[in-house]
Amino acid sequence: MTYQVRRTLPLRVETVRQFRRRRTLFAFAVLLLLPWVLVAAFKIGGDPGPDSVPSLVDVATSSALNFALFALFVSTGFLLVVAVALFCGDTVASEAGWSSLRYLLAAPVPRDRLLRQKLIVALGYAVVAVLSLPLMSLVAGTVAFGWGDVELPTGGTVPVGTALQRMAIIAGYSLVAQLVVAALAFLLSVTTDSPLGAVGGAVGLVIVSNILDAVTALGSLRDFLPTHWMYAWMDALQPDVEWTGMAKGAAISVSYALVLFALAFRRFRNRDIVS
Repeated sequence: MTYQVRRTLPLRVETVRQFRRRRTLFAFAVLLLLPWVLVAAFKIGGDPGPDSVPSLVDVATSSALNFALFALFVSTGFLLVVAVALFCGDTVASEAGWSSLRYLLAAPVPRDRLLRQKLIVALGYAVVAVLSLPLMSLVAGTVAFGWGDVELPTGGTVPVGTALQRMAIIAGYSLVAQLVVAALAFLLSVTTDSPLGAVGGAVGLVIVSNILDAVTALGSLRDFLPTHWMYAWMDALQPDVEWTGMAKGAAISVSYALVLFALAFRRFRNRDIVS
């Protein structure tokens, strides 16, 4: 049988390889358990009282959709970042750490194909991770608080049919916003042999970006920070969807991601694989 590049490292093999890793099972366990932990917290603590500033926590127990929005809100800035960084930052660095990367290349698997297959699977798991949280939150919220219209923190309601469409917009934007995290973690993964360094580096830079975003003296420069528009999906909860913030956030995230992914492939092509 002649050698064919497309037969090397098929996606199904890489999917199974990554699924069997402990970090995959651990990440999904945390994401799927969190909604039930939040339900338990609300049941023990009672309904949240009104705060001085209207927020999603004030209406979190109004319906399953409200609860899913609240769960996504409290997870966007850190938990989902960690999950996405874990899947994309561990994929290559772990192979190098286990000294198995050079054996994969000796299969022989072309470098670009190996990196592409790993990236596709890592992004696939990241997408499932980001979507699993609101979906499980809908299940937990339905069991605990019932099904109904979305109550807005500022007053008014959004019918279930419209709310589901808004949830789809919010989920889609959340995926796009996390692209920059995935790309940064992937670049670090091909740069270091330490999975913890790749994941921690990506999460750390997101934290730094959030800190800089709080420095109002930076003015309009904050618009170019990768995390500045991470919560722009809140504009979908207005009576009429405001697209400006999400459009800017998507453009920034995709632009950063394309540059970082390109750097990752370039770095991997020229890297000496000794582990």
